[in-house]
Amino acid sequence: MKKFAFFLLLGLVNTTVSEAQIIKTSLTLTVRDELGNTVEGASVKIFEKEADYTAEKGEAMEGVTDKKGVVKFKNLKAIAYYILARKGDKDNAGGGEKTGVLEGKKVNKTTVVIQ
Repeated sequence: MKKFAFFLLLGLVNTTVSEAQIIKTSLTLTVRDELGNTVEGASVKIFEKEADYTAEKGEAMEGVTDKKGVVKFKNLKAIAYYILARKGDKDNAGGGEKTGVLEGKKVNKTTVVIQ
């Protein structure tokens, strides 16, 4: 009986730890052009502060969109982020792109248009 209780407790602990490690605040961001097409290879930076976004320095994270125009950021704070997406001469600078406050421990999604 003690062995059964031990393995049951061990299973509960492992499940709790696994859930805590799996569910993290993240952002899946899609970049589209002015025609609505997804943009592969766009450079994307996210900033916590508007001043950093404006100066284009001190980004919280950066990445490049995949062939579907998507970039994923993981392990984020549940706050709003400023987004700067750019490819070639197209970007969203000056548009003041900002996410809403991200939901904690969820996959948040948004789309940015560059032109």
